Amino acid sequence: MFEIFVIIPAFNEEKSIKNVINDIPEELVKEIVVVDNNSTDNTPNEVLKTQAILLKETRKGYGSACLKGIEYLKQKITDIENSIIVFLDGDYSDYPEQMEFVVAPIIDHQVDMVIGSRALGKKDKGSMTPQQIFGNWLATYLMKIIYGAKFTDLGPFRAIRFDALLALNMIDTNYGWTVEMQLKAAKNKLRFCEVPVDYRKRIGVSKVSGTVKGTIGAGYKILYTIFRYM
Repeated sequence: MFEIFVIIPAFNEEKSIKNVINDIPEELVKEIVVVDNNSTDNTPNEVLKTQAILLKETRKGYGSACLKGIEYLKQKITDIENSIIVFLDGDYSDYPEQMEFVVAPIIDHQVDMVIGSRALGKKDKGSMTPQQIFGNWLATYLMKIIYGAKFTDLGPFRAIRFDALLALNMIDTNYGWTVEMQLKAAKNKLRFCEVPVDYRKRIGVSKVSGTVKGTIGAGYKILYTIFRYM
């Protein structure tokens, strides 16, 4: 029987983080870990109003927050082979209630990792910018021709067996986190699949696609990571 743990990186998500936590199926998960990534707003206090565990990571970067959550769970989980780690964003763009569909292929012992694909699900108009859509297409196309990995999305909503995650030796601290996980999964011959997930407009402004600097930085890091592991 698998136990499910959730890691939510959060940076200035005071208006959305409670919605994310409250929409996670309570009967499905063992523990929810929110990693506050040096927020300057009221995010930490909003988390403390919920049942989630609050961690702090002062090193900036999406990957840094994820790595902090992983280190915490490494000290807490004793049965890593029967544990699943779910990642999702704190901006309420994902639908946490769809988590049961994301973890199902792992629970059924079919795969080691599941990517929630926004490309296969329903997207609200304007929920993804044109540069996000193109960037996802380019990155997944390159992973297919270079690594033979068939993905349609680099979506943040994903699940992976904890033992498989630790075997990937994740190191990226920012924009390359999602693509690093997927291409390393392909290189390490993990069993993976995608399931459709829906996507809505996030609450607040995106730190990546919401700024020119963030868009360029993310695009560069994703491409760099893809070619780095060739």
